[in-house]
Amino acid sequence: MRVLTRGGEEQAWDGGGAFSLGQYRSNLPAHPSLEETQAPKRAREESEAEEEKKNKKLRRNSPNRGRAPTLKNSRSFCGWRRFALAAAREPRGSGGSKDRRPFRSAQPGAVGAAELIPSMSQWNQVQQLEPCFLEQIDQIYDDIFPMEIRHLLAQWIENQDWESAYSNESMAAILLHNLFIKLDEHLERVSQEKNLLLIHNLKKVRKVLQAKYQSNPLHIALIISNCLREERRVLASASMPVQGPLEKSLQNYLGSERQRKIELKGSEIKNSTQLTEQDIKYLEDLQEEFDFRFKTICNIEQNDKNSPVMKQEMLLLQEMLNTIDYKRKEVLSKMAQIVREVDALVNNILIEELLDWKRRQQIACIGGPLHSGLDQLQNCFTLLAESLFQIRRQLEKLNELLIKLTYEGDPIPLQRPQLLERINALLYSLFQSSFIVERQPSMPTHPQRPLVLKTMIQFAVKLRLLIKLPDLNYQIKVKATIDRNASTISNRRFVLCGTHVKAMNMDESANGNLSVEFRHLQPKEMKASGTNKGNEIPQVVTEELHSITFETQICLYGMTIDLETSSLPVVMISNVSQLPNAWASVIWYNLSTSELQNLAFFNNPIPVTLSQLLEVLSWQFSSYVGRGLNSDQLEMLAEKLIGQQITSGDHQLSWSKFCKEHLPGKSFTFWAWLEAILDLIKKHILPLWIDGCIMGFVNKEKERALLKDKKPGTFLLRFSESNLGGITFTWVSLSENGEVKFHSVEPYNKGRLTALPFADILRDYKVISTDNIPENPLQYLYPNIPKDKAFGKHYSSQPNEVARPTEGGTKGYVPSVFIPVSKILNNSTDPPSPSDLLPMSPSVYAVLKEHLSPSVMETALNSPYAAE
Repeated sequence: MRVLTRGGEEQAWDGGGAFSLGQYRSNLPAHPSLEETQAPKRAREESEAEEEKKNKKLRRNSPNRGRAPTLKNSRSFCGWRRFALAAAREPRGSGGSKDRRPFRSAQPGAVGAAELIPSMSQWNQVQQLEPCFLEQIDQIYDDIFPMEIRHLLAQWIENQDWESAYSNESMAAILLHNLFIKLDEHLERVSQEKNLLLIHNLKKVRKVLQAKYQSNPLHIALIISNCLREERRVLASASMPVQGPLEKSLQNYLGSERQRKIELKGSEIKNSTQLTEQDIKYLEDLQEEFDFRFKTICNIEQNDKNSPVMKQEMLLLQEMLNTIDYKRKEVLSKMAQIVREVDALVNNILIEELLDWKRRQQIACIGGPLHSGLDQLQNCFTLLAESLFQIRRQLEKLNELLIKLTYEGDPIPLQRPQLLERINALLYSLFQSSFIVERQPSMPTHPQRPLVLKTMIQFAVKLRLLIKLPDLNYQIKVKATIDRNASTISNRRFVLCGTHVKAMNMDESANGNLSVEFRHLQPKEMKASGTNKGNEIPQVVTEELHSITFETQICLYGMTIDLETSSLPVVMISNVSQLPNAWASVIWYNLSTSELQNLAFFNNPIPVTLSQLLEVLSWQFSSYVGRGLNSDQLEMLAEKLIGQQITSGDHQLSWSKFCKEHLPGKSFTFWAWLEAILDLIKKHILPLWIDGCIMGFVNKEKERALLKDKKPGTFLLRFSESNLGGITFTWVSLSENGEVKFHSVEPYNKGRLTALPFADILRDYKVISTDNIPENPLQYLYPNIPKDKAFGKHYSSQPNEVARPTEGGTKGYVPSVFIPVSKILNNSTDPPSPSDLLPMSPSVYAVLKEHLSPSVMETALNSPYAAE
């Protein structure tokens, strides 16, 4: 005799028989296999691949191939982003993937000015990048500025001076107004074609841009400037022949086996959960049938229950009960297996993948390749959360079935509580891991230098929840705080001013991600109530690390989950002059450790290897000034860092050697020297640096070795080793007896370059020999590029002709231009002194030479008042 419980009512049951499915098991509906469920997907993918092949063939045969696609030939506005990036994957000739690069890498020691493709726009170069670099481009354009607009107005955008505009509000307003005019022109052309979808999408984008930036044109100027700069950085990375160990590891990550394994396993878990849903539906139907038959038997008179028909019906009910018991055990077993698979995927692979993404984010913060893969992680996090919530609902359904029918040995009350507990624990873990800082804190004025914040200056930071569920839209309020754990702060404490509580939503993100961006937070220093006794040694301000913490609470489907995450350590400064050393601290921390929170790091900073540091230094140039360093340039920096020629092995470098100890015989550190060069390039010689005209990092010995066998007039440009932020040029000449001579002009600093562009200096530079005949000794840029070919496009104006006072001028004045002039004696091989650099026009010099005696001219040229 067994006891059945139906609706809370116990009833006797003596149907006999063992718990076996009997005939009912053979009648169970067959579940579709994994192969069958994936067949439609494979068919769809094969169809799309075939269509893409046809499109590629049409594009190759099209007379418009290579032109930027327009609204007319695009299927839909929202497809432009995919079109722009997919265009680069189209085969271009038989050269393979290498032929798609925008430049060819320079040979060691060579100058790459002639190797660029001047006729190709930057956006066209971007579209020819290889897929691994296109992924980085895709990361640049998110919800702040649509890639569609970049594609639509590519040439016009590149022709505007956005860098000047973001510091000039009237100029930014004019550019924004002109951008809307350009969009309206495209809208008018599309309207004539009567393409309703494109008209709608273009109007929508224009409306969004107007709402976001009409009242703040400086913001869009800054955004576009940053986007263009990041494009140049990626292009520079693509053109560099040498990859360091960090970048190689990041490159190898793309398309990794682990990522494919995550996607495959996630898909299998989703399919298994769907099959379990079908099992529960079948179990529900079976139990309803059993309930109906059982009620029918219970209503029959006692005399009729011993009839052969009734005995047969009782046997049938017993078989049904056996089947119900088997199916309940089977469903619970499948659920337990799914939970085990989710647990293994989360803890063995997914969390490790997330940690790798966070490490890539650290590297990207200090100038490395842009991190990608977050959308794939979001897909997996969301899929697993949905599967776990679906199993929770299935367990609730089993509980409903349990209330209607239970029996001795029922597996549901035995297994359901433990299974539900494991599912809840996994959901807690998933949600806590999925709450991340997508974009680390940075000031809009210094986007290339995140994690350095200035007091009372606004900064932006973006949070994201990788579990994208519609029920959470506008339901999660995030609170930002700083220095919450005051005991870890050595000297100073801060609070955040501005809007520090905001709701996450899917509307502000172009991809519909569940995120929130704080744009108006300001750190404010608090007066300390006392010193920190735990830290006996006073810490340098730029070595203090602080943390911004974000907290929220999720209430979903009966669960309450507290979430917390933190930014990478930030450095707080109160003066812009502290920015270089603060940035050095950010570089060193994120290079040397993968710890996300170690605020006491600089109490005992970890050394780094020379190869790692050189790679990051090259990133500083590619990210900040658009062109990285080649192997020869890095070799010179390595020798400067370790003080000797590199032989073999990888040297260890300390934090003090990098940023605190003075270079031998100098009054400044290595980092101060390098930072001054970056600033010089950025503000005064950026186009020349991007074009590869500047060799830059070469010592005097190597310089002479390169020039000694070149024809007279060959010169190269290098950065000064003795002056901060100085650039000089050295040329080779032959004396009357055929002796090779080298001449180096006094380094030009930002003061001189502010008055006269460097390209114009190279064009107009004159040397006065003992014959008092001014001539330009600079003829060929190393190795043998004619000067005007290398620098012609950078000249600010046409060369001025030497004019006599009687030949022109306004109202009787003699026309003049400033021309750098040096005087070099034939018997002197020393570099000219500062007094040899004279701002003298050729016309003035000609007049003076005609009317003054040689002795008077000599006195004038040597006067200390002749120099600037």
